[in-house]
Amino acid sequence: MGPCVRVPCEKGRLLASVVAALHALVSLALIFLILLHAGRGGGVSDMFGGGMSGGFSGSNVVEKNLDRITVAVSAVFAVTTVTLTWLWR
Repeated sequence: MGPCVRVPCEKGRLLASVVAALHALVSLALIFLILLHAGRGGGVSDMFGGGMSGGFSGSNVVEKNLDRITVAVSAVFAVTTVTLTWLWR
């Protein structure tokens, strides 16, 4: 037998399904956003206007916004992870 999973009622199952679907979407978004970040020699973000700063040093506006969006999506990922852990304990 597998591990016993406790979901108290139909509302709990619905909530867990919604959070699991949101978690899957956020996971894919986080993978995509991380791949957009520039590495040492540039990244996929150069294709979308991230490399237009030319010889300027430091981050430009596109990279700063990409960083902010990635942090926000990672916070949502953390919240959905904790919520799923709490729902399926």
